[in-house]
Amino acid sequence: MTRIAIVGVAGRMGRTLVNAVQQDSEATLAGGIVKRGSSLAGVDIGELAGLGKLGVVAVDSLSAIVDDFDVLIDFTTPQVTLANLAFCAEHGKRIVIGTTGLADAELAALEGYGDRVPMVFAPNMSVGVNLTLKLLETAARSLGNEGYDIEVVEAHHRYKVDSPSGTALKMGEVVAESLGRTLKEHGVFERVGQCGPRTDKEIGFATVRAGDIVGEHTVMFATEGERIEITHKASSRMTFAKGAVRAARWVAGQQEGCHDMQDVLGL
Repeated sequence: MTRIAIVGVAGRMGRTLVNAVQQDSEATLAGGIVKRGSSLAGVDIGELAGLGKLGVVAVDSLSAIVDDFDVLIDFTTPQVTLANLAFCAEHGKRIVIGTTGLADAELAALEGYGDRVPMVFAPNMSVGVNLTLKLLETAARSLGNEGYDIEVVEAHHRYKVDSPSGTALKMGEVVAESLGRTLKEHGVFERVGQCGPRTDKEIGFATVRAGDIVGEHTVMFATEGERIEITHKASSRMTFAKGAVRAARWVAGQQEGCHDMQDVLGL
């Protein structure tokens, strides 16, 4: 039985993760973290998630539950995630990270923990999204150098703070790598005013932020006469939560390394 603790347990994703752990017969809820000084510290986590009392209360410090959990799940912010990584390195814990919006320096710092903290780091924990990434590799190799323009369009709820989404960037990276390109050189993230016609090798990104959209991603391969679109739509955060719990159970058996969901799923 994998003992799981959840960071940000009072948030939307945190509450969904509580539900996902409770639905998994091979995992158990060992703790939940709220912000330092939060009035929710001491509240039963089950009540926060709408499940009734589970006998596990929220705390505002990882130190308070250091002996209670095996794997930490973190869908928070880059700064919080890196602090939690340092804690896991110090105390021999494993971690699953779904945090997005990390800058290059923060990504480098995260990857630097790979030899000290067994982790799964992925911008999207959905099984469907990770299968989509495999489909994109095939499509890019077949179409990307044959005159097809490539565009990535993503949509999320109005509260999402990073743009493009981590999933959209990952999709773009998969396409770029399959074609021997890089997003640093060929990614186009803004078109305003007289920007001129697109170039042959650019990979464009467009972002929508509206309402309560959970997550929608489309990669378009378009040429004169036809258009191919590979799309993934999520209608519930539960798909990400279940993937994260699956990743937590998997990484509990790993000794080292920075892994992704492709490793978890054996793709």
